[in-house]
Amino acid sequence: MTGRSPEAITSAANPLLKDLRRLAQESHAYRKLGRVWLEGDHLCDAALRRGVRPEIAVFSQSLWDEQSFRWSGEAARDVVVPDQLFAAISSLESPARMGFVIDSPERARVDPRAPSVVLDRLQDAGNVGSILRSAAAFGFTQVIAMKGTAALWSAKVLRAGMGAHFALSLVESAETHEIDTLQVPLVATSSHQGEFIHEAKLPWPCAWLLGHEGQGVDDNLAWRAKLTVHIAQPGGEESLNVAAAAAICLHASAAAPRG
Repeated sequence: MTGRSPEAITSAANPLLKDLRRLAQESHAYRKLGRVWLEGDHLCDAALRRGVRPEIAVFSQSLWDEQSFRWSGEAARDVVVPDQLFAAISSLESPARMGFVIDSPERARVDPRAPSVVLDRLQDAGNVGSILRSAAAFGFTQVIAMKGTAALWSAKVLRAGMGAHFALSLVESAETHEIDTLQVPLVATSSHQGEFIHEAKLPWPCAWLLGHEGQGVDDNLAWRAKLTVHIAQPGGEESLNVAAAAAICLHASAAAPRG
C-alpha cells in the first residue's frame, strides 16, 4: 500500500464517469475514446498478471473501505465513487464494485506463423468472448477478427473472455489480404461438409476459420482452406452454436498428434 489518498468523485456529471458509462454500454466506444473499461476483480487481476498497468482504477466506496489494501497503487490514479454512482456506470445486473481503465491496445500485426483463429463476421459478443477463451486455453496465440465481427474490446466480449484477451494477440477489422499472409494451413468449419473432425488429420500450427452464426464461413475465405471439417452429431441436431463448435475444434487441434 502506497498511502496515497484516492480522488473522490461524487457527481454523475463528471467527465470520467460519463466516459465510463459509454465504455460500459456502447460496444464501439473504446475506439472513439482510446480507452477500455475492465469491470470486476477477475478481469483486473488478469490484466495485472499479464503486466498491464491501468491508467485509472475506479472503486465503489464500499469496496475501497473493505479492500483498499489489496488494490491501492496498482493504477497511476485511484478514484472512489459512491456505490450508487458506480452502479450507474455498470452494465451488469450486479455491479462488480471496481474496474480499471486501460489505454486501448494497439492493433496487432498478423503473425504469419502463429496458431490462429479467424472470426468471420461473428455477431454475438458472448460467442466471440467464449471463443477467445477457448483459443487461449488450447494454445492458440492469435485471433484475427474480420470486418463485421463484434468489437473485441467491448465490455460484453471482455466479460465473456474472462481475461483471455491478455493472453492473445488480437487483430481487429482484418481484410482478406491479411489472411493471405498466413503461412499456416487454414482449416474451415462446416455444419455438413468435409471430413469428420474425429477422422481428420489436423495440421499444427494452423488457422481455424469460424463463420457467421447463420451464414457460416464466407465463400471468399472458405476456398482458401486446405481442409474443411464438420462435427459428428449423432443426436441429430441441425447445427451447433459456433462457440461450442469452436471449443471442440480447438481442443481437437490441441490434442492431435504432432509430428
